[in-house]
Amino acid sequence: MKTTLTEENYLKALFHLVDNEGKVTINELSKFLNVKMPSVNNMMKKFADKSWVIYETYKPLRVTEKGRREASLVVRKHRLTEMFLVKKMNFGWENVHEIAEQLEHVHSTIFFDKMDEILDYPKLDPHGEPIPDKDGNIIAQDLQKLSNCKLGETIIFASVTLSDDAFLNYLTERNLLLNKKIKVVKIESFDKSITVEVDGKQEVLSKKATEKILVKK
Repeated sequence: MKTTLTEENYLKALFHLVDNEGKVTINELSKFLNVKMPSVNNMMKKFADKSWVIYETYKPLRVTEKGRREASLVVRKHRLTEMFLVKKMNFGWENVHEIAEQLEHVHSTIFFDKMDEILDYPKLDPHGEPIPDKDGNIIAQDLQKLSNCKLGETIIFASVTLSDDAFLNYLTERNLLLNKKIKVVKIESFDKSITVEVDGKQEVLSKKATEKILVKK
């Protein structure tokens, strides 16, 4: 039986929220999806019936391997769509999320496999996040938050996490784009804002911004 739009939204939330031990709480899902706790509980009981999660009252959910794969395949559709919109239709990286939100619910596997082929099997989406393959496998990335970098470090802008269009526009206006070299030139002790240098120009980034920017050495 095909997954519903609502089920796919829950699966995607599980993908983003699950910790290294495969656990996530009902409360985390409720806040992330802006859905009331009883509704989340009811949906997770259905997920347990499908063996996507292990559900025990008053305990964190545990996402099963089957559930992880189902969640990864929803994310695959979303990220492939974003990449197609940027690479083949010339959309800006800040304009693709909403369209991908709609197309990710298309159930045709052939459609997305063809999209993957046309794009020459990309490993990353336009925001630097890994695209799961058709078996739900995902490449590991050794990245860290810009907020954790040290004064004087020079790193590469590698990815943006769960960012809205406004934040992506904010980055674009400051020429903070993927694969750019970033040098940390000042860390403000008061609010942990960071001044970075990109292409010879300095920009001050808030703690909130630096938490969402992932970099590599």
